[in-house]
Amino acid sequence: MIGGVILPIIFYNIIMSKLKKSILIVVLVLLVDQILKIWIKTNMTLGEEFSVIGNWFLIHFVENNGMAFGFEFGGEYGKIFLSLFRVIAVFGIGWYITKLVKKDLPMGFIACVSLIFAGAIGNIIDSAFYGIIFNDSYGQVATLFPEGGGYATFLHGRVVDMFYFPLVSGVYPDWVPFAGGSDFQFFRPVFNIADSAISVGIFSIIIFYRKQFNNLDAKHHETETEDKETETEVKEEQQETVVVTIANESKEI
Repeated sequence: MIGGVILPIIFYNIIMSKLKKSILIVVLVLLVDQILKIWIKTNMTLGEEFSVIGNWFLIHFVENNGMAFGFEFGGEYGKIFLSLFRVIAVFGIGWYITKLVKKDLPMGFIACVSLIFAGAIGNIIDSAFYGIIFNDSYGQVATLFPEGGGYATFLHGRVVDMFYFPLVSGVYPDWVPFAGGSDFQFFRPVFNIADSAISVGIFSIIIFYRKQFNNLDAKHHETETEDKETETEVKEEQQETVVVTIANESKEI
């Protein structure tokens, strides 16, 4: 009796502990991401930069309309589509996390999914609200909640990026097809905390938790098999009951 009471309480505490850790990860990533972006918007003009470490780690303020790491996506309609896709993805990931915390899965795996979740929310906030709460940063430092309103409407804001790592620069040799003689730079894309959270979460899952998906598929297959076996047993019992009933009625007649 005591075990029947204590074990559910322990299991409940484990679930809540994992859920709280997941929420904490999301909140921390969002806080750091948004505080840094707001500081960049209210202290730097577009294109401005300063060195953090030498010439290979710079804070370089850019904005983009599209995907992670400064990549653009499909103009105005592409922007709306991407924003809506992100919103749907966030709801899907959030629902997935609630499922994960109810299962006996490693906290590390849940943490990776939480990082992806937080990163997606971070960039959605930019797209959804920055155009409303900021004026533009072209040639000026943006103002938070400007009197004349923002630079864009809902879901048309631009994502703020700032981390720039031009580790290696040079020129492609002339013999390189299509790129010969042009400038070469690694790492060229500019990104933010949200992009980093998404990338770390995805690559960590690929490297450390790839087998986890196979285990989930195996468990799902086992559950389906057990359900089918149970259904078959129920049908057989029903058939046996019908046969016995018919036999008894025949004897009475």
